[in-house]
Amino acid sequence: MKLFYNVTVIIDDSIIDEWKSWMIDHHIPEVMATGAFESYQLTKVITEGSEGGTTFAIQYLSPNREEYERYQMQHAPKLQAEHKARYNGKFGAFRTLMEVISHS
Repeated sequence: MKLFYNVTVIIDDSIIDEWKSWMIDHHIPEVMATGAFESYQLTKVITEGSEGGTTFAIQYLSPNREEYERYQMQHAPKLQAEHKARYNGKFGAFRTLMEVISHS
């Protein structure tokens, strides 16, 4: 079964452009280089509700639970720590794992 690993990040408005560039040029390519995901999409949440920042969601498509678990054990701690060190105090994040029921 395929899974979407969703990372929702609320970014301080003062660093949005720099953060997006770093995500697109550095972080997301590193995540994809792990081989645990088939594709990704970076989206901006446009519904109102985020106070004190702008909300983005990155969705990574994993082919199965095993690849996702391998990513979590072998790669996620380092990559998340790098993000935290770079943007500490300027973001909030939460992660969800979703089973794909239908996908085109």
